[in-house]
Amino acid sequence: MSRVRARIEGTVQGVGFRPYVYRLADELGVAGHVLNDSRGVVVEVEAPSETVERFLSRLALEAPPLASVERVTSEQLEELGEHGFSIRESPAGGEPRAAVTPDSATCPDCLAELFDPEDRRFRYPFTNCTNCGPRFTIVRDVPYDRPNTTMAAFEMCPACLAEYRDPANRRFHAQPNACPACGPQVRLVYAGGGAVEDSGARDAIEATARALLDGAIVAVKGIGGFHLACRADDEAAVAELRARKHREDKPFALMARDLGSVRELVDLKPPELELLVERARPIVLARRRPDAAVGESVAPGAAELGVMLPYSPLHHVLLADAATTLVMTSGNVSDEPIAFHDEEACERLADIADLFLMHDRPIETRTDDSVVRHAEGRRTFLRRSRGYVPSALPLPVDCGRHMLACGAELKNTFAVSKGGHAWVGHHVGDLKNYETLRSFVGGIDHFQRLFAVEPEIVAYDLHPEYLSTKHAMERDGARLVGVQHHHAHLAACLAEHGELRPAVGAIFDGTGYGEDGTVWGGELLFGDLEGFERAGLLFPVRMPGGEAAIRQPWRMACAWLAAAFDEPSRPPKRLARQVEPGSWEQVSQLAISGVASPLTTSAGRLFDAVSALCGLRSEVNYEGQAAVELEAACDLGEQRAYELPLLDDEGPLVIDARPMIRAVAVDLEARVEVGTIAARFHNGLAEATARACALAAERRMTELVVLSGGVFQNRRLLGQTSSLLADAGLQVLTPERLPPNDGGIAYGQLAVAAARVAAGEGGADVRA
Repeated sequence: MSRVRARIEGTVQGVGFRPYVYRLADELGVAGHVLNDSRGVVVEVEAPSETVERFLSRLALEAPPLASVERVTSEQLEELGEHGFSIRESPAGGEPRAAVTPDSATCPDCLAELFDPEDRRFRYPFTNCTNCGPRFTIVRDVPYDRPNTTMAAFEMCPACLAEYRDPANRRFHAQPNACPACGPQVRLVYAGGGAVEDSGARDAIEATARALLDGAIVAVKGIGGFHLACRADDEAAVAELRARKHREDKPFALMARDLGSVRELVDLKPPELELLVERARPIVLARRRPDAAVGESVAPGAAELGVMLPYSPLHHVLLADAATTLVMTSGNVSDEPIAFHDEEACERLADIADLFLMHDRPIETRTDDSVVRHAEGRRTFLRRSRGYVPSALPLPVDCGRHMLACGAELKNTFAVSKGGHAWVGHHVGDLKNYETLRSFVGGIDHFQRLFAVEPEIVAYDLHPEYLSTKHAMERDGARLVGVQHHHAHLAACLAEHGELRPAVGAIFDGTGYGEDGTVWGGELLFGDLEGFERAGLLFPVRMPGGEAAIRQPWRMACAWLAAAFDEPSRPPKRLARQVEPGSWEQVSQLAISGVASPLTTSAGRLFDAVSALCGLRSEVNYEGQAAVELEAACDLGEQRAYELPLLDDEGPLVIDARPMIRAVAVDLEARVEVGTIAARFHNGLAEATARACALAAERRMTELVVLSGGVFQNRRLLGQTSSLLADAGLQVLTPERLPPNDGGIAYGQLAVAAARVAAGEGGADVRA
């Protein structure tokens, strides 16, 4: 006989791991027990030695679908002569080290029950089991047991308790287990809280569907917060939602009932289908069909639609009742975080929503929908949040210290780490107001508690005015590590691929604080996790009016024309109709004089300039809008490219876009189609970027190239640049587990800080 204690670490709580161990023990006839603790799962088994070995060998291989076993360690114990196997209560205390699981979409078994009139959970919007349902958004503390979740107040009825205690049942120890008799309930109310009466509806969800079909805008409480919903094919309702939400042009997400409905909206390729049906159920961007039955205001100027499938039982029932595709956009006023508390939602959304579909299961952590697209043979995140957070990512360098990274300002995420693991937080948003800052600070506190991280190192962006930077500076008792913005992009990509080798990185984005105090954004870096040098840059031009040039791309058009022709220039006819002559003259003088016009190498601002020159977008209503519409305008068949020569004198390489701007001006004067101009611009920038990367890599004797930064969310630019680099024999790395935009900055900051601390960097404040 042999008795062994095994510790299983990884994502093993809230995924049915203990029931699985119980069934495996029962099958093999071993005695002992299993329990959750703050680090994961502990199993003690007693049986003949060969049976114990067989048990341990199968433990990780046959784990439940939502589990991810990172490590199994075992030790011999003294035999006790124990009989039978049991699941024990979790012990209190200890440092929390267990992985918290992301929320998971409704599984097929629960879905079958949901629509079975004979089942006691027919149409019950909180049906779940150990293989699906809410996890991260309801967890208050670890270990993951019902008292540590927002389900603590709901006492299970005898029927649910019997399922919970039955090892043969898939709800065995399913912590959110509930039914209509004992679990959360939904209700349809007005903003003031009064109940909506609909005598013709079976329940609140059917009443909601009827209201939506009649053109209402409804705030729907989901897994991680509130959505604002309306009929996608009702242009009046969609336009009204835009007006009330103060969201002029940014595309709305859509929720379709099933794959057949999705295919009526977008040309769904097999890789996009795979993304759509992942357990995370993200929003997937796919090319819209010309005949898609959606209002014009759903996604103005965009070639793609963002679609998702229902991921909670509430969504499944609502979409089945409505029998039409719905807009499902974040429940907020533009630029604020999504509402997730009932009273807060009724207050903040009262001027937007006609009705509120509420429920009484509290949400612990607000979590936006994740957004992905398929590019270059892999998933590319635009936003990593619900369904993926808080899965851990490894750090290739473990400095042995607890760390916090505060991220950037736009698309902020934070991250904490210890023991070589990093936990990147959910999407917070743009840190530009008090509500978002409060969400940021609260999220950090929650992650520190969940993962028992007490930061000894705090990493931050070098921009002195970012609220994330100011938060880092205000923390006491930690060593500060400042990380240059574009180095963080480079390091994030290297770290997620486990690369310690140096690489050339083309890091293209909108803005980032440069080491020289100017606005960087079109950078060729050469470096590793620890440090970097500037190997190249986009030709610098002025940003007339500073941040005003971000909101008004016509200013960047003016600046690039001034740089290209060395004199004040008139706007092309397509743009002249959109800008007052006096304003153009004033901005032109700013660009030439440099007054109130910082230098920038930003690739994002170059996209803005070309978009404005083409008459597509002279002013923007959301970040990246001009670039999105320029990509959408591309003639897919155009193969020719504008020339962007490389200036190779002393110092870094310079990608000179001035000849390209002159060529664009000539083509516009000749009335060349905008789609042709847009395609030639993309082709030319891709070719110039690839040539510059190849030359920099050759000179520094590396074959490794990173493409990252928000501009590389552009599918056409990424695809063409990657292909050209691969043809040149170079190994190309792009972000896969995190966004290329600023949503990946915090992880990069951690990677840089860990590498520098491990290398023995001294001082209270290290700038990387």
